[in-house]
Amino acid sequence: MGVLYLVALGIALFGMVMLDRRFTLFFWRDPARAFVTLLVGVVFFVIWDLVGIDLGIFFRGETSFMTGVQLAPELPLEEIFFLTLLCYLTMNLLEGGRQIVARRLEVRRPGVEAGTPSEGGSAS
Repeated sequence: MGVLYLVALGIALFGMVMLDRRFTLFFWRDPARAFVTLLVGVVFFVIWDLVGIDLGIFFRGETSFMTGVQLAPELPLEEIFFLTLLCYLTMNLLEGGRQIVARRLEVRRPGVEAGTPSEGGSAS
């Protein structure tokens, strides 16, 4: 039972990967840029956590659902997976939202289709 939270985070991360792959959102759009973006985000939040821990703001709660593995005082292993999920989810949501808006804008432009001349243009 001590790995339940880690397994849940792994399943959620797998879901993010499948959504990313299906809709070409983040890693499937530009893998190198996605890796750097995700790494920067996770490192930023780990530093944020460490500062919060040092100030006594953040602390690890006791639960039987976690592995008990500590990467630093009050920083459980699961936190890295959670921060990765948080950053990946954010990037998928941003790109997914961008794609939805772009599709809606394409639908609202009457007469602008691939291979169709726009109004006022020459058809020859």
